[in-house]
Amino acid sequence: MSIVETEHVLVVPTPIFHELGHFQGFSADVDRYMAELFNPEHLSYRPRSEMETNPSFKQLIPYVVFRYTDKGENQTVFAYTRGKGQGESRLHSKRSLGVGGHISSVDATDMNPYEEGMRRELTEEVDIRTEYSGKCVGLINDDQTDVGRVHLGIVHLLDVEQPNIHPRESEIIQAGFYDVDSLRDDIDSFETWSQICLNTLFF
Repeated sequence: MSIVETEHVLVVPTPIFHELGHFQGFSADVDRYMAELFNPEHLSYRPRSEMETNPSFKQLIPYVVFRYTDKGENQTVFAYTRGKGQGESRLHSKRSLGVGGHISSVDATDMNPYEEGMRRELTEEVDIRTEYSGKCVGLINDDQTDVGRVHLGIVHLLDVEQPNIHPRESEIIQAGFYDVDSLRDDIDSFETWSQICLNTLFF
C-alpha cells in the first residue's frame, strides 16, 4: 500500500497579521509587514488540508504578476483562466493575473524558503523566455471570501522585456498578454485577488 504524504504549507498566525495592521484589499506598505510576517518565530508548516478551513492562520502566497509595456507605453498584463485541474477548486474557471502558490515544506531546505517556493512555483507553471526585473509591491488580504480568509497574498510585479511567457501546465488556459483596459472590462470574471490588483496596480 502506498502512503500519500500530506502537504505542509507555510503559515503565520492570523493574530500576528492583525497586530501589524489588519486591512481589507491591498496594502503597498511592504516594509511594515514583511520582516515580521517572515520572522521565524511566527512561521510554521502545517497540513494544507487543515489550513484551508482554519482562519486562525494565514497561508503566505507569492502572487506574481507579469507586465509588458511597449514602446508606446501601452501596458499589457499576463492573464489566464484556471482549469478545473488546478489545486484550489474554489477558483476553478476564474480568470487570474497571478502566478504562484503555496510555500511547501519541501522548500524549507533552502536558505530562503519563500524565495525558493516562489521560484519553484514559477518554474512549474510558466516558461519565461525573456529577461525581466521587478519587486514586491504589496500585500493582498480578502476576508470577504472563504479562500481569502485563510490566505495572504504577497504581490510581486515583474516587468518583462518581451511578452514571451507561456504556460507549462495544461490547466492554465487562454493565457497571454492582454491590454489592461480589456481586462478591466471583464473584471467580474476574475478571481478576487486579480480584481484587487487590476484596481490598484494599473492606471
